[in-house]
Order: sequence, then C-alpha cells, then structure tokens
Amino acid sequence: MTVSLTIQSISAHYGKTAVLQDLSLSVAAGELVSLLGSSGCGKTTTLRLVAGFLQPTSGSIKLGDRDLTTLPAHARDIGLVFQNYALFPHLTVLENVAFGLKQRGIATQERRQKAAAMLERVGLSGLGDRLPSALSGGQKQRVALARALVIEPPLLMFDEPLSNLDAKLRVDMRVEIRQLQRANGTTSLYVTHDQEEAFSISDRVAIMNAGRIMQLDTPEVLYRKPANAFVARFVGFENLLPLQVVARDGALVTAEGAGGAKITLSQDDFGPVPDDFILGCRADGLSVRHEGNGLPATLGMRTYLGRAYQYQCATPSGDLVANGALSEPLAAGSAATLVPVPEQCCILNPQR
Repeated sequence: MTVSLTIQSISAHYGKTAVLQDLSLSVAAGELVSLLGSSGCGKTTTLRLVAGFLQPTSGSIKLGDRDLTTLPAHARDIGLVFQNYALFPHLTVLENVAFGLKQRGIATQERRQKAAAMLERVGLSGLGDRLPSALSGGQKQRVALARALVIEPPLLMFDEPLSNLDAKLRVDMRVEIRQLQRANGTTSLYVTHDQEEAFSISDRVAIMNAGRIMQLDTPEVLYRKPANAFVARFVGFENLLPLQVVARDGALVTAEGAGGAKITLSQDDFGPVPDDFILGCRADGLSVRHEGNGLPATLGMRTYLGRAYQYQCATPSGDLVANGALSEPLAAGSAATLVPVPEQCCILNPQR
C-alpha cells in the first residue's frame, strides 16, 4: 500500500551542535521529493533520522499511520539505496537482491523468483550468478536499486546514489530510477547535492541550508520563482541587485540602486514591484547592448560559451555577469548597457 511520509518539527544535534532546526516535511503517497543542498546543510541527517540510524532531539516521523520516531531501524520496513552500493561482496547478485526477502522469511524458491524478476526489471537478467566484484559501477547501482525495490517497501530512500558514477551513466541511471519509481508508485525521499539531478528526477525539491528548508516546490517554480535570495543564488541567479523605487508611472517603475544607477521595469512583465526589492537576474537575464533602458556598465573579461559571449561587467551597483550576442563581440573596456530580460529575472523580497 502506498503511504505518505510526514516529518513534523524535527530537531537534531551532534553533541551541542544543532544540525536540524524545527524541520517539517510532507511527502505525499507515491511522490518523489529530493533534499537538495551543499555539504553540511542537513539533508543526509534528515534521511538518517527517517531511516532510524539517528534519533531526533524533538519532533516526530510518521509513515502513513505508523509512528517511526522511536522504532529501531530494522523495524521501519524502508528500502535504502546508498552512495557506495553496500552490496555483500561474498554473495552473488541474485543473493544480494534476495537478501531482504530472506530476512522477511520468504521461502527460498519464491525469493529467488522475485529476485530474478526484479533483476530483469533493472536490466540485469543473466547476471544473477556473478559476484559484485565482477560488475561495473552502473551495474552495482542497479543491483542496489533492485535489492531495495524487491521488498516492496512503503518508503524508498536514496542517499547520493549516483555520485560515484561518470556523467553519462548518472544521466542514464536517474532516468531508470525515475521510471522504476513511477512504475512502482513508491513514496521516495532522495538526497543529492546535484541540482540538475534533483530537478530532473523529482516531483518536488526541498532546498536546504543550515538545517532548514528554504523552499519546497516543484522544479519549475524553484527555477522561475525562488522564494528568497539564498534560493535564487542556488538555482543560478548570479546577479542580485538591491533596488528602491523612486518613481511610478502606470505599469512602469523606476528604481535606483547603489551608486545612483537607475533602471525602469514594467509590472506587466514582472508583476507587482514593492518599494524595496532585489532584482535577481541570471547571466542570460541581463542582455549586453550598446543602448537601452538598463544599467550602464563597463565590460571586462569576455568568455565564449558557445551560445553566447559572457562578460564580467563593472556597474555603479557592483560587479555583474551578463551575456551578449555572438554576432557582436565587444572588447574589454567597452561601454555598454545591461538590459533585464524578464523571463530570466525575478523580484525578491529583501526581508526573506
């Protein structure tokens, strides 16, 4: 039966150091949610708390109607896929996959049939008699995935499962993981530091920092509408400009930044603009032009990106990064105007 995961007001400490602070998270039945963040943000600690490897200092963890908070790890009935595969080197591939079934008292013939069927689902039929040492990294990860899925757990958790694989294999494996998870409808919690991986595989993503969830949303919303400056920087808004509105004329808003530089935005493009705000722009969100309604800039180093030239830009409001057309390369020291491209910009509340 597919069930939901509810983490309510969890806090955790290593010694006197707080690692998680009043963290709450709900994963709907059949949903895959990723915890995304840099090292030390608390994502792996969250997973270890749900798995039962650590105990919270406060809060509760529920899987459907079952309270897991104080249950030992072996009683939680959770499937785990680890970064280092955690395969038993002395057991064959088939025996590794069947291990959880054996622990649950499933008869030999039935567990061998179930393990063989799961190996076929992950593309490893015919390799059941091999030892893990005879497998490639991608094959080992498929065995680990098969072992976690074969017990039909109500919750499946992944701890950086693809970080040991090369770039192309990571892409292939994340597609396979997503397809299998959807086919099984297994509620899943996925830990990664890789934004592209999290966005491609998840229904929703929780971006974490210092033991807190900064924003939990779909990949599309996170990419286009970050909730605050931290999330904006995390998802690629390289330029954050603090601005203050100095004039309004219908939908047009003129705002001033540090150094007195002014810029005019249309609320038809950006939505409501508060009196004080931060304009977040990706490098693609600032177009380098000879003229236009934007920030005056002096161009510095130019980098060829294939689709565009990227410039380091000195402006009265600080150093920014902006992209310019390939058809018109500009020399370092050139005067230019940086014009916001609404589709690659966002309005942020400076208080959040």
